[in-house]
Amino acid sequence: MSAVPPPRERRHDVIVVGAGMAGSLIARHLGDQGWRVLVLEAGTDTLSTWEGHQEAVDTFHAALYKVPNAPYRPNAAAPSPGVADLEGLPTGGYRAHGYLLQRGPLPYSSDYLRANGGTGLHWMGLTPRMHPDDFAVRTTYGYGRDWPLGYDDLEPHYRAAEQQLGVAADAEEQREAVGLPFPEGYTYPMEAVPRSHLDHLLAGRLDGTALREEPGAPAVPLRVVTTPHARNSTPDPRYDDGHGYRPAGAVGPNAYGERCVGNASCVPICPAQAKYTPLKTQAVWGPHVTLVARAVVSRVLVTGDGRVTGVEYQRYEDPAGPVHTTHTAEADVVVLAAHAVENAKLLLHSRLAGSSDQVGRNLMDHPTLLTWALLDRPTGPFRGPGSTSGLEGFRTGPARSVRAPFRVEIANWGWAWPAGSPAGDVAELLGIPADTTAPRPGPLFGPALRQALTGRLERQFSLQFAVEQDAESRNRVTLDPRHRDRLGIPRPVLTYDLSDHVKRGLAAARNVSRELFRLLGAEDHTAYAPGPLAPGHFRFDGADLVFQGAGHGAGTHVMGDSPGTSVVDPWQRCWDHPNLYAVGCGSMPSVGTSNPSLTMAALTLRSCEQIHRDLMDLHRPVTLRPHPVDKAPAASRRPGGRP
Repeated sequence: MSAVPPPRERRHDVIVVGAGMAGSLIARHLGDQGWRVLVLEAGTDTLSTWEGHQEAVDTFHAALYKVPNAPYRPNAAAPSPGVADLEGLPTGGYRAHGYLLQRGPLPYSSDYLRANGGTGLHWMGLTPRMHPDDFAVRTTYGYGRDWPLGYDDLEPHYRAAEQQLGVAADAEEQREAVGLPFPEGYTYPMEAVPRSHLDHLLAGRLDGTALREEPGAPAVPLRVVTTPHARNSTPDPRYDDGHGYRPAGAVGPNAYGERCVGNASCVPICPAQAKYTPLKTQAVWGPHVTLVARAVVSRVLVTGDGRVTGVEYQRYEDPAGPVHTTHTAEADVVVLAAHAVENAKLLLHSRLAGSSDQVGRNLMDHPTLLTWALLDRPTGPFRGPGSTSGLEGFRTGPARSVRAPFRVEIANWGWAWPAGSPAGDVAELLGIPADTTAPRPGPLFGPALRQALTGRLERQFSLQFAVEQDAESRNRVTLDPRHRDRLGIPRPVLTYDLSDHVKRGLAAARNVSRELFRLLGAEDHTAYAPGPLAPGHFRFDGADLVFQGAGHGAGTHVMGDSPGTSVVDPWQRCWDHPNLYAVGCGSMPSVGTSNPSLTMAALTLRSCEQIHRDLMDLHRPVTLRPHPVDKAPAASRRPGGRP
């Protein structure tokens, strides 16, 4: 990989906008095939060395709030939205600060990171596949949008993505418990990440039982199932017909990552680098790939016939300063591989791909319901990955016609997400509640404080219900030229809400949680109310609910089988521009209930095949035909002149 572009080389075969997971995979695969790839990254490149990584770990340790973006320095030139940008109001509603402008009835509560590596730096690392049912929700269940391809079309690319990310899982367990089809004899690259103590406790009490989410509803069999992870465990010697598995970037001077040792900070940073990040893919980029960081693409350039010629970008040196310079770069193919919101922003600002009026629309996430309780014995919290297992029985089935499905993650970090534990527990027991309007209990100190903390912290556990959101045209990204960032580029304006279908799914998740806590003999401490820490509060059917963002933005340049109803085709190529691709979760017409990164990676690898074919067609040698022989009569020809 070249660190800076050659000074005189302005033309490339491919320009990739964004060096996150999708962009890094595209650059690797096209670069390996000999194509000259320029990667333009809006953020800084500070973590691709061990020293930079250690600095980020130290920054995280020193941060007061351990939010996903905590290890990564703020960047005024390429700002990232953060979870602290939203504030709930005392009587309901919310107030938004920061980079994203929010104008919807409910807040879009997810963050993302603009830096080399993107949100793939601070993701959890969970990599379940989508369920086959998730690809045809409109046809089968009557809501949302269908995909123009099915599970079988994506399955070989799922396997390729699992190889690239180094996924650890048990294929037989996924086949039996989730209903995922695999080729005969398939094994994941790495053996499943071991279950946590909490997983074993819950499995002992739940496996083999059944649960009804409401009286008269079908009984759902319960089984604790280990979750696939893009994280180093033990390489499976059976993988690749017995050749075993070697992680990308595992050897050489740029080697990345030890095996998972349970640091319990997967979000936002793994100190041992056991979790996959796009930097691992970048470590094996070849010499045909050039990365330019601190380069914010402001516009895609296009000719009158709709073909893209390149991009305009703003280059800055000091993230805190306003000084920047404007540059252009040219290529045969341009690939937008930024976040779903950023891809939509760039298409809108460039006035491209708009014939279907779907650019920026269908913004989705996984609205997440958190519930929390105390078990009657120690759960072993605050160790290992944030979640190692879940309950998969609510991901699909006839109930989807009535309410959104959900996947249940068993959370290993106590009440960290719902209540800010353990710091929140200490503050409360010291008489300093987060909600200053709440009654203040008498403070505890010394042995009484230690005893109370031990009794609470050692028994904590929580559940995370990731609820599918359907694609709705009204949920969208737009631009307002009155609001621009430091480089003069319009900031994204988000309009966001939840359909009744989703709200019924969240309400059903709360009912399931109550039943699970009852089966477990757990003491339910879940409580929802408006307030500063609950911007996602709403009331539905007379009950209070609060949802959180999952960081799974999708749907803003949706894929389809018709240029009149979608932005990109099944290869993620823009219908309106034959050499412009918009890749990533923004292409997904539905998100199912699985974390979307693996599906995004699979779609990206599938698109690489078509981009390569497009480039081959452009560079195919032209066969020259001989000029027709002049057949004028010989008598009419004159030496040195015309007939």
